[in-house]
Amino acid sequence: MMFYFIGGTMKKFIYAIIFFSFFDLFTQLPVMSTYAESLGASAFLTGLAVGMYSLSNTFGNIISGFLTDRKGPFIILIIGLLTTGLSLTFYNLVEEPIALLIVRFIHGLVAGFIVPAAFTFLANATEQEKRGKGSAISGAFVGIAAIIGPAFSGILASRTSVPFVFNITASFMLLLGILAFFILKANQVKKEKAKPSNYIPISVFFNNTGTLKAFLGAFFLMFSQGVIAYLLPLKVYSLGFDSRLSGTLMSTFGIIAVLVFLLPTNRIFDKVNPLKTLSFGIGLMGISQLLISQANSSSLLYTAMACYGIGFGFLFPSVNSLLIDSTTAEVRGKAYGYFYAFFSLGVVIGSSLLGWLSLGTVSGFAFTGFVLLLFAGAILIPHKRPSHA
Repeated sequence: MMFYFIGGTMKKFIYAIIFFSFFDLFTQLPVMSTYAESLGASAFLTGLAVGMYSLSNTFGNIISGFLTDRKGPFIILIIGLLTTGLSLTFYNLVEEPIALLIVRFIHGLVAGFIVPAAFTFLANATEQEKRGKGSAISGAFVGIAAIIGPAFSGILASRTSVPFVFNITASFMLLLGILAFFILKANQVKKEKAKPSNYIPISVFFNNTGTLKAFLGAFFLMFSQGVIAYLLPLKVYSLGFDSRLSGTLMSTFGIIAVLVFLLPTNRIFDKVNPLKTLSFGIGLMGISQLLISQANSSSLLYTAMACYGIGFGFLFPSVNSLLIDSTTAEVRGKAYGYFYAFFSLGVVIGSSLLGWLSLGTVSGFAFTGFVLLLFAGAILIPHKRPSHA
């Protein structure tokens, strides 16, 4: 009974860490471009400041994966939380664009340590038959952060300042880092004290069909998110609506996704092959992108975003379950490192590719929809069941 209580407390605490890690990410979205401009940054430097976090975050994710498998998720998680909290306070020192770029790079790099270590800790502590439901619950905290974060920073920054908003997030991160030392120390997996596992070449993960599809699922999930973030406000504006509709549409998607994560239907992720739910989720997201491209009223946009929310709600737990099924505890940290590196790359490429291709809102959403549907079909192509990485 005592073990159950401690284990339950540990999981809840990891969920809190996941929430604040993504809260840190989502609070940046509505304020970073205007903050960079207020420092006198050019259009190029403004775009670079926005993307710098995701770029260095990719490297942080990969480094975290390697260190998590070598040292265990406990110490990497604490280092990530404390250094991220410290890096957030550096925004108080920024007075020019170049300094902002340096702080963005440091912030993204150290923040990249947190998520792979947190999900590895959670995956190793979750019973195999409940890994789908566990992934859905963790996804709910990501979704809630996506709903609360932008609204929180947008409102508070307009009344105070961007560094003040980041100071609040820094306080939570530092507090979580201190608490993690005491709460998680007693729950370290004994394997962490064992001798380091043998060297695992990178090619193993990319030759394993399960992990490869999980990586690509993560990439296309955030590729789609990048397109939504870039094109949806433009689509709303082209139809003659103001920016408030963009916000409510994003909230609609987030709320629907959270409901899919938390309702009893989340048991489906433990009963159905994750490849099938992954294909269903990415397919729905593709259909929603096609619907948005043709939408000419707010009601159609709400319908499309509700469809998108259901797809997102199916996709996130599915890629997590697929990754857990395709790896062992000894290499799971490294796998999650690459997994979240693909997350970061998806955001950068999704928002920038359409700009490079000079696609408008209709053709941009249509292009993305077809790409997602093609991937949904490719997921279901039969293959030999791979051995665990």
